[in-house]
Amino acid sequence: MTSSRISLDRIARAAREIDPVFLRSPQFRAESLGASLGADVVVKVEAVNPIRSFKGRGADFFVRELADASRPLACASAGNFGQGLAYAARRRAIALDVFAAVNANPLKIERMRALGARVHLAGHDFDAAKAAARDHAARHGARYVEDGREVAITEGAGTIGVELATWPDPIDVLLVPLGNGALLGGVATWMRAHAPATSIVGVCAEAAPSMALSWRASQPVETESANTIADGIAVRVPIPEAVADIQALVDDIVLVDDVATLGAMRRLFAHLGIVVEPAGAVGIGAMIADPRRWAGKRVATILCGGNLTLEQVGDYALTGAREEPGGR
Repeated sequence: MTSSRISLDRIARAAREIDPVFLRSPQFRAESLGASLGADVVVKVEAVNPIRSFKGRGADFFVRELADASRPLACASAGNFGQGLAYAARRRAIALDVFAAVNANPLKIERMRALGARVHLAGHDFDAAKAAARDHAARHGARYVEDGREVAITEGAGTIGVELATWPDPIDVLLVPLGNGALLGGVATWMRAHAPATSIVGVCAEAAPSMALSWRASQPVETESANTIADGIAVRVPIPEAVADIQALVDDIVLVDDVATLGAMRRLFAHLGIVVEPAGAVGIGAMIADPRRWAGKRVATILCGGNLTLEQVGDYALTGAREEPGGR
């Protein structure tokens, strides 16, 4: 079954048309990592492109689909989507204002500005920044772009599924980080059509469970807070369209606490030598948190971003990495 609004044809077109710098990201069997987890682990690394995250795929496809490329854009972002939209908008000389929370990752803020976006810090969290972005768009005649609501963004993210579906052996389980739902909705749409035997599991941060609660309730469920180190998936107010998109596509959604996420980041560095931000590591975090559930299976996951400050790299990824299995 697929979402009624997400088009397989448009995902396939996105895979042909979006900027090649975001396509064909590395995907490989992580042998020593899998051995440490008791499973056959396949990783897809979405952190080796100009913005260090998967968000460039959807942002690029969205901008390509715009009917009016002269109208300025406005969005809210924890940092990665803002970079993707800034990268795409800059290539087409489209003005962009990005709103981020006052405590947003400073590296992501710096990179959005370097890509040409006007960045405004507003509100204590991502959803407060969204309100500021909507207000700005209404006052200045800009188009408000909401990641997870715009279907072209979801379809662009779905190109990751196009690539994963080419894996030569059957994938038993695909673990997908779940924030606003665009990544999960797009990838799951393609995988359901082309690898129907694969179980698709979304992964939320335990302290930001709104999308898990919404999926179970079949309607948006807000939470009072989303206090997690995984800022890229720290969603407090779900998007109704995104909740509807994933409803029939997903087999389960699991919650992972920050301790397991930190362990995943350190294990990824110890085994693969790559720095993955918290939101990108939650799939491995789910395997660490419940190893018996995945034991002996071929499990794929998307390492969806790698934007960390140097301080965060030291605090999150390196500290304790020597103590992770295989890290000595």
